[in-house]
Amino acid sequence: MSSRTLPLLFINLGGEMLYILDQRLRAQNIPADKAKKVMNDIITTMFNKKFLEELFKPQELYSKKALRTVFDRLAHASIMRLNQASMDKLYDLMTMAFKYQVLLCPRAKDILLVSFNHMDAIKDFVKDTPSVLSQVDETYRQLIEMYTPLSSGEFQLIRQTLLIFFQDMHIRVSIFLKDKVQNSNGRFVLPISGPVPHGTHIPGLIRMFSCNGEEVKRLQFRNGGNYTSVLREGSFEMFGERVIKLGTNMYVNTAPNPLAKEELNMLARLMGGMEVQKPGNADSGFRVNLFATDEEEEEALISRPDEFSYDVIKIQATKNQQANAELAKIMGDFTEEAGEPCSSSANSKGDDLLAMMDGL
Repeated sequence: MSSRTLPLLFINLGGEMLYILDQRLRAQNIPADKAKKVMNDIITTMFNKKFLEELFKPQELYSKKALRTVFDRLAHASIMRLNQASMDKLYDLMTMAFKYQVLLCPRAKDILLVSFNHMDAIKDFVKDTPSVLSQVDETYRQLIEMYTPLSSGEFQLIRQTLLIFFQDMHIRVSIFLKDKVQNSNGRFVLPISGPVPHGTHIPGLIRMFSCNGEEVKRLQFRNGGNYTSVLREGSFEMFGERVIKLGTNMYVNTAPNPLAKEELNMLARLMGGMEVQKPGNADSGFRVNLFATDEEEEEALISRPDEFSYDVIKIQATKNQQANAELAKIMGDFTEEAGEPCSSSANSKGDDLLAMMDGL
């Protein structure tokens, strides 16, 4: 397993979470200043310097339970709050979307382009807030410095590590089921046609060589698919065209991928409305329900399978300043406790992090 996988997992899942929350803030006509505050506060917490310093150290992945708790804290880093069932649904959508992106990557190295698509979108969310933008830019530079020198073999190991992490997660998503890219058992159906990886040829030709390296024979065969060549490679710089569309925001793009329209319809059905509380405070919180009614949310919590339950505590979000202070403390303490890169098992370290967070 690769010890360099955690930052990519965290950033891509975080990007998917931000896409979903941004779409719901827009759809429910939350005032622009409140919506901006929510996005800025979550991104500020997500790119906390001390936390990212620890995150970028070579180490095993944290346990699923610990990683889920980190995203619970991120989702509640501002004036927004979710009940556990709604957080479950949000996390399910995040994880299954990124799992599908990893499976669809033509090359293992393209996982980095998927990450850059998420980073590009995150930068756009905070483009009018220089202090937050500088945090995101610094993380971008770290990603480029750490990952662009890696070999194809090292990226393949990262991809394998991600797939091992996701292998037992077969949560059915209605849009994937409708488009027949997911079976009723929650497993994805991979295409046998489409663009081939950059730098490779369309299948259909076998070339044979002599001991001297000279081509001596060619055989053609039917490849059984409808393949196309990729004319150019995506940019691995901070600014540039990524070419690959995996990891872009399929909820609001002007030229969305084929799943976008149905995904919006699915979100409208699942997420329901946002309830804005009205205690006279300008920073009062609001509740996001990912289900059409409170009754559906309660039913989902009761009926959720045990293997997908993380026993995460309920969080009552307060003013964004207080929430950010708590999260900064968590992340700071985590850095102090962690010390050197992890030498014990990922589950042990993840459970330590979970215990620290549950102690609030």
